[in-house]
Amino acid sequence: MKNQQILLAGAFFMALGVLFGAFGAHALKKILSPEMLIVYKTGVEYQFYHALGLLLIGLIGFRIESKWLRWSGILLIGGIVIFSGSLYALSISGIKILGAITPIGGLAFVAGWICLAIAVLKK
Repeated sequence: MKNQQILLAGAFFMALGVLFGAFGAHALKKILSPEMLIVYKTGVEYQFYHALGLLLIGLIGFRIESKWLRWSGILLIGGIVIFSGSLYALSISGIKILGAITPIGGLAFVAGWICLAIAVLKK
């Protein structure tokens, strides 16, 4: 994965985060229970944090050439899709089993940040 692709993914997920946040605040606020709205907001919050991380990784990639950095971006993208995506689906559908895959996304986040640390340490 190239730096430009990681930056584009970060920008894309930031834009989606704004849209999903607005959707939750306006449309879902009237539909979801307070507990499920918190679940949905957690998905939006983590999406924003890790989309910012993608922007950071993409920028660092112009200074450091590393397979670890590329993996960091891939893992954060996967984490956003799995972690935030499962929370969105859980909160909207109410299907509790979807919460079982959320930790996989969380592990992808952790692994992505560790890969970033390794890339920096190897520099």
